[in-house]
Amino acid sequence: MELFTNQVLAGIATGAIYACMALAVVMIYQAIDHLNFAQGEMAMFSTFISWQLMQWGIPYWWAFLATLIISFAGGILIERLLFKPLAKAPVLTNVAGFIALYGIINSFAGLIWDFTIKQYPTPFGSSPFLGSQLISTHQAGMIGVTVLLLILLFLFFQYTRISAIGAIAGILIAPVVFLEPNMMLGVLLYGFAAAVLGGLTSPLGAVVGGFLVGIFENLAGTYIPGVGNELKLPIALALIITVLVFKPAGLLGRPIVKRV
Repeated sequence: MELFTNQVLAGIATGAIYACMALAVVMIYQAIDHLNFAQGEMAMFSTFISWQLMQWGIPYWWAFLATLIISFAGGILIERLLFKPLAKAPVLTNVAGFIALYGIINSFAGLIWDFTIKQYPTPFGSSPFLGSQLISTHQAGMIGVTVLLLILLFLFFQYTRISAIGAIAGILIAPVVFLEPNMMLGVLLYGFAAAVLGGLTSPLGAVVGGFLVGIFENLAGTYIPGVGNELKLPIALALIITVLVFKPAGLLGRPIVKRV
């Protein structure tokens, strides 16, 4: 039972990150009606900005706040320069544009900060939370920050077109996966999966999907023989496909009605 509880709590912690990324995916999707394949790279670049600010001596939470402001401004700039001009373009044109943006941001980050792995600090520490071995203080902090963020979004910013949620996901996951230009690829895949599972038309569904994916991948890696860390993603994606066969719009998404 202790192992099961530990895996569920660890799944909630990682699911909090997937929920952030999934929510960012859904909000961008609702704004431009397309999936932004560069969402993870935008989050990665924001995380590097926060790291650089801390290297210059700025305290963690001030760097955190400054990064959100910079990311917000960067999101508006990208919307003006890329999203709006491509708004009425064919789907493949949008896909090409987002893939190009992915490559540009990734290469630019590597040029500035190189591709070596860097340690990223956590303000929460890594000791057991409240003396329990079930969850670390960083994992508890990840959950707390994510829940606070989600509450604020639903109360005040539910209808905003641009957000810096992805930046928060990158900052919170960096102490776990370490900081480097390709750090968000796996997180973005899980974020897409969670958004589709919950429903691309539902911000709440994205959050629920994120936590479900996080919990399921941890339990699958622990209890399904032969899965391990290498097969957790395929197992999670197989679950999502199964759900979508029965609910194509996702768990909480609404069916899209096309008028003819």
